[in-house]
Amino acid sequence: MTDRHDGEGVAQGTQDTLPIDAESAAEEDFWKRPARVSEPPESTKNGVLPPLRWKKNVVLFVLTTLSVFINGALYETKGLHPFSDPIGMLRALPSGWRFAVPLMSILLVHEFGHFFAARYHRVPASLPFFIPLPLLSPFGTMGAVIGMRGRIRSRNALLDIGASGPLAGLIVAIPVIVIGLMQSPVKVPEPDSWQEGQSLLYLLLKRVVIGPIPDGRDVMLSPIAFAGWSGLFVTALNLLPVGQLDGGHVAYALFGPKQNKIARVIHWSLLLVFVYNMVQFMGPVVRTQRWEEADRAFSNSMFWLMWFGLLFLLGRLGGKDHPPTDPGELSAGRKVIAVITLIVFLLLFMPTPLAVM
Repeated sequence: MTDRHDGEGVAQGTQDTLPIDAESAAEEDFWKRPARVSEPPESTKNGVLPPLRWKKNVVLFVLTTLSVFINGALYETKGLHPFSDPIGMLRALPSGWRFAVPLMSILLVHEFGHFFAARYHRVPASLPFFIPLPLLSPFGTMGAVIGMRGRIRSRNALLDIGASGPLAGLIVAIPVIVIGLMQSPVKVPEPDSWQEGQSLLYLLLKRVVIGPIPDGRDVMLSPIAFAGWSGLFVTALNLLPVGQLDGGHVAYALFGPKQNKIARVIHWSLLLVFVYNMVQFMGPVVRTQRWEEADRAFSNSMFWLMWFGLLFLLGRLGGKDHPPTDPGELSAGRKVIAVITLIVFLLLFMPTPLAVM
């Protein structure tokens, strides 16, 4: 649990197809050529990858880092108002490192996991485009995206590119949240505190690090712990096996075209999670007729409905089905990795990601 911070947002570290502007004659020439599909690395060792553009990526990374530092400073300095006290905000900014450094480390490792896997398979991929969102998002960022051009032909390549980011980021997120939980006190929550989402893995980590928590008390997350929890949350969102999210890539590599039907079932099941939250939060309001709390209860229930709508929109823009791969089975070792990755999603899924209590 954390003290409430104004504004809501969702950090996302997705891997989507983006238009990429040319910054040089050579790059412009590359992007005007017909799109090529990826090959397994053995048959494309002489393939030509485009020159890497990096200026916009660096600018966005710096802005996102600053944005996350701002949010971190607000967690560290209670009662600070950045607009009414900009000088105080500047002075408090360095204190945000305990949140900003671990969170940006998780996101960087996640995105470069995708990037290096794509480079290994000779798939044209951009550097990560980080998205700053200070104040409006509890994380200070909407995550990052990597631009990829063309279709990923090999199921092995699809699995490697899809799974590498979440698994790499998780390797960083778990020790971060363990260290953070060791610094987090257990006490009675204050009114209007944020209740962070509970996943099976997160509950296990709390049990191992902190032990049993008495009734009426909760863990007050330190900035480091909140950064680690944010990493788990981002990974869960990306591993949702729908569309061209990371989990969609992993599931398609494992199941092939059958994944398109599975993805539609999972997509529509998000409405059931929304209904579950409505019952959980609106039920007490209706029973007690405390209608003044209805706005909060409805807000606490909205997350998965918004994600259902976002995924529906992305499906309409990019196609309802996952782009096909060429015939060929996933290698035996990669099948194991795919199954493990989807199990990780189940361990990380949070029915109620954030709620004001």
